[in-house]
Amino acid sequence: MRLIQKLFAAAALLPCLVMAQTPIKVGIANDLSGPFAALGAEARDGFNLAIKQLGGKLGGQPAEFLQADMGGNPDQARQLVSRYIQRDKIDFFTGPIGSNVALAVGPALFAAKIPYLSNNPGPSQFAGAQCNDYWFGVSYQNDAFHEAAGKVAADRGFKKMVIIAPDYPAGKDALTGFKRGYKTAVSQEVYTKLGQIDYAAELAQIRDAKPDAIYIFLPGGMGINFIKQFVSAGLNKSVKLVGPGFSADEDVIRAVGEPMIGMFNTAQWAHDLDNAQNKAFVAAFRKEYNNRQPTVYAAQAYDTIMAMDAAVKAVGGKVADRGAVIAALKKADFQSVRGPFKYGVNNFPIQPYYVRVIEKAADGSITNKLVGKVFDSYQDVYVGECKK
Repeated sequence: MRLIQKLFAAAALLPCLVMAQTPIKVGIANDLSGPFAALGAEARDGFNLAIKQLGGKLGGQPAEFLQADMGGNPDQARQLVSRYIQRDKIDFFTGPIGSNVALAVGPALFAAKIPYLSNNPGPSQFAGAQCNDYWFGVSYQNDAFHEAAGKVAADRGFKKMVIIAPDYPAGKDALTGFKRGYKTAVSQEVYTKLGQIDYAAELAQIRDAKPDAIYIFLPGGMGINFIKQFVSAGLNKSVKLVGPGFSADEDVIRAVGEPMIGMFNTAQWAHDLDNAQNKAFVAAFRKEYNNRQPTVYAAQAYDTIMAMDAAVKAVGGKVADRGAVIAALKKADFQSVRGPFKYGVNNFPIQPYYVRVIEKAADGSITNKLVGKVFDSYQDVYVGECKK
């Protein structure tokens, strides 16, 4: 009789044991091909370093990180997200680099009540009228980098500006933000094709306009090609180059080299930012990836996984309780590489923005150096439109 009772008791425990072993699932939509491939590779490396440091777990619980390439294509991303939601039953989502993709996949994730932690894009729509409890812009709001750069350009006395960006949501937010920070009418506003590699026409426009400086938001391969052609055309001798961190990050510096020396750029993070978590991250990243300096994309991706980890830990692994997960994410109780971290009402960070300049370091390497702060505590301008 006792044996039978023990067997029944053991059987009753089986569902609990099965549930305890069910991994927390994270869907990651990578950009490893297409217009953002170089940036997607940086983000992937940031994700994977955090995952490795956490032992492949979240909050100490077993976790599964599903990674697939969608090539920066909104339609492919929709299909991937649909599979993640319906077949894989994911608990968190992250990964895309482009704002066009974020806008494409956000509604399905929000409807399914799956937290979307954005490791990069910060479209103005999700900051304002389309804000949502299930969206967390771990990185920044699109306009912010560019508003900071506009202020830097104005402060440095550049009177005649040409501004350039790709014709997609983040590009439009970029130039809107720059103009807001610059506070003066720009000479020309130019939109290029997303993924464009030949800038002969744009460079001819710049030569004719004779500006003091140009502002470029051309991330990844777009920026690499533009800067190389800009220098080959000899325009760097008379025109100052200004950009957001994306267009002057370590991946671009590695590809272009010395012609980038002296370029100012703005970002909410720098590899020489002086806090313990950042120092540990940079050292670990360089050790893991052949002494390569991390980029903004890698740092943001790393923070995104750590934000998930803290939230899962806070809810004791009970990720099915979405209300508790959202409340835990909102607290942002994790050690960010940027230092103290907090969200505004619209789940976009309120954070400092810095100015960096590209220099040749003492060891001969060419890299960004943090030289000042533009904003102490930036809150995006769209938060007042968020009525959740």
